[in-house]
Amino acid sequence: MLKRTEGIVLKNSPYGEADLIVTYLTLDYGIIKVFAKSPRKIKSRFGSSLEPLTFSKISFWGKEDTNLPRLIQSDIIKPFYMIREDFKTFYKISELIELTLILLPEREINRRIFRLFLDILYKLTEGVNHDLLIIFFKIKLLSFTGFAPRLDMCARCDRNGTLFYLSQGSIMCERCSNGLDTPVKISKTVSSLYQDLLEWDINKIHRINVNKTIIKELSDILNLHIRFLISKPLKCSSIF
Repeated sequence: MLKRTEGIVLKNSPYGEADLIVTYLTLDYGIIKVFAKSPRKIKSRFGSSLEPLTFSKISFWGKEDTNLPRLIQSDIIKPFYMIREDFKTFYKISELIELTLILLPEREINRRIFRLFLDILYKLTEGVNHDLLIIFFKIKLLSFTGFAPRLDMCARCDRNGTLFYLSQGSIMCERCSNGLDTPVKISKTVSSLYQDLLEWDINKIHRINVNKTIIKELSDILNLHIRFLISKPLKCSSIF
């Protein structure tokens, strides 16, 4: 069965002497892996369309239950080569790729995550604060997958608080936190920034003007939460 969709290359892996296994985040099929025949040859019809972060219209062929359908066509919409050529930016995006592959099950359709990832790529080429974009993506991805921490009030009684407990994924008040693990102190400014990013559309990010200390504090909280959530550190971590 021939299928068509739009996809962003998350990664590719060599297969044999000239073939590739390409992992896409797609609009209509979620995360999929496809087999690309001979793209590593000089005269390959795929050209540079299988490079990481390339956004393309793709066609692939395979039976409904095929684990590895064959890529038939890949037409570039946006190559995003400038991101790949900037080591620091690409390193940060690699962290987002890794996190997406961990939190979004393969072939689970989630168009919000697809559009979020694509929006981030476009914004990275527009001069928007990169560190803030990385944090925005993490918050939205955690929210869309049901793993977002609660940083505004106690998860049990809705009282205000400033102590975040990793084991609970939430702020906990003094009464409800008895016997829990050692908390992490969160400032009101960080909590407010988190809520704004959680609720706002990406096009409002340019309105946010906060110092690097606040951005780093929020980033550290999110990274601690993610590490606890997946029970291991990410292979890539943001550089500040």
